[in-house]
Amino acid sequence: MMERSKLGQRESEASSSNETALNGLLDGMEKIPKWNGAPKEMPKGEKPTSKSITRAPCPSVMESWREERTRSVEDNEMSLPSIIAAYTTILRGLGEDPERQGLLKTPYRAATAMQFFTKGYQEKIVDVLNDAIFDEDHDEMVIVKDIDMFSMCEHHLVPIFGKVHIGYLPNKRVLGLSKLARIVEIYSRRLQVQERLTKQIAVAITEALQPAGVGVVVEATHMCMVMRGVQKMNSKTVTSTMLGVFREDPKTRDEFLTLIRS
Repeated sequence: MMERSKLGQRESEASSSNETALNGLLDGMEKIPKWNGAPKEMPKGEKPTSKSITRAPCPSVMESWREERTRSVEDNEMSLPSIIAAYTTILRGLGEDPERQGLLKTPYRAATAMQFFTKGYQEKIVDVLNDAIFDEDHDEMVIVKDIDMFSMCEHHLVPIFGKVHIGYLPNKRVLGLSKLARIVEIYSRRLQVQERLTKQIAVAITEALQPAGVGVVVEATHMCMVMRGVQKMNSKTVTSTMLGVFREDPKTRDEFLTLIRS
């Protein structure tokens, strides 16, 4: 009985510790939801093994696209020297001489380029959409397709580029068409995976307009698959997010998919 009581106390402490684990976002501090699964019961006298331990499942989707992870112009200026120093170290690590003529300004150029590639961290959706949402008695589908997109793979820090197609069914409110491209720009100019990027765009439009439905399709080439790894030159990745009637009504979804391919 005493051993079981101590075991229960340790499990309680471990559970409490797990509740405060961070989910790894840049600005951290969001807690991983507590897992309520019960441990498997072991036969009396048998010791648990790695196969018999019931592990807490990972959350299927961490809603990190709802987080605004912003970076200011002042932050850029303060962090620039350390990024330059990091690139200088990388050049030395690659066997190059950062002091030779062709590389003298490379660390600075690379650092400022990386800040530009990730400038989406400096912008908020609310700032982009100001005064661009209009009351309009329009309830037919609105589509903007073939929006150019450039992003950076967060796994290898190499480019992702392609096209974004966006459609929504208004609910008495419409958005300035250029703002759809701006939303794409904000979320693509961050370290990304394509699946998250697609959902971030769709959720941002939904939260801003409260439309009857939103559909987003992204077609992209990943240089991490072209320049390295499997090196498949002509491969493309297609992801989609359908919300509202675009998910619930096959006819609405088919109309959207047909129009973006026409």
